[in-house]
Amino acid sequence: MKLSFIGGGNMAQAMVGGLLAKKSFRADQIFVADPDAKARAKVSRLLKRGGQVSASVRDLRGLGSLVILAVKPQAMEAACREGLADRLRGEAVLSIAAGIRLDSISRWLKGHARLIRCMPNTPALIGAGITGAFARPAVSRAQRNLAQRVLQSVGKVVWLDDEALLDAVTAVSGSGPAYFFWLIEQLEAAGVALGLEPGVARELAIQTALGAAKLAARGKDSPASLRERVTSKGGTTEAALEVFAREALGERFRKAVAAARTRGTELGDILGKDA
Repeated sequence: MKLSFIGGGNMAQAMVGGLLAKKSFRADQIFVADPDAKARAKVSRLLKRGGQVSASVRDLRGLGSLVILAVKPQAMEAACREGLADRLRGEAVLSIAAGIRLDSISRWLKGHARLIRCMPNTPALIGAGITGAFARPAVSRAQRNLAQRVLQSVGKVVWLDDEALLDAVTAVSGSGPAYFFWLIEQLEAAGVALGLEPGVARELAIQTALGAAKLAARGKDSPASLRERVTSKGGTTEAALEVFAREALGERFRKAVAAARTRGTELGDILGKDA
């Protein structure tokens, strides 16, 4: 069983590295095509002497059972039309490009139906990602399982029954790391304003975010229960949360995430147009 990556950038490199580290695939089972020499060099170092790395999909010896479209959204149409569409037979195609709908990809691939679309996030680069995925009905169970195996190389996977929900996934987990980075920034800045040294404030903020996430990830208690456990009546945490409530931060945050979802839908319309 073989895989081919069309695009060898950061996310493809993370997946290749994860697959090799977990021994899910051997290097000689992985093909990668990317026109960028620097990207090819990085992938070649991961694969060592195995697999095949080329500048064009036309030069690949084969496509394998799963083709992973790992190019930038604005390059997706060209990647599909130039060399890939005519080579596909019954392979499954997995797109990790943000925003581009399967209708558009199918059109660029001359009606190919065995399509999967997913939305990973940047923590995938360190094997700590979460990916939302949707498979069209033509995708077999074996192909879906293969796609899951690949995506699990960089983190966890959740499957959706409606492709439209990927815009919500993009807004929650795709853009989500930026929200947490922003919160760490604000907590650090607040600590500095209260007299802490910047380095101390940053370490406190980062470690607090990391520890809170680990507690939540245990799954024994809901985030709401964990919050309530920290919030003593008349205490310091309650004083801060009361300000959040007065400022309607929860409502504002939900509006922000909804705005991200709306923009994702708009980008799907824009990126799906033929060049």
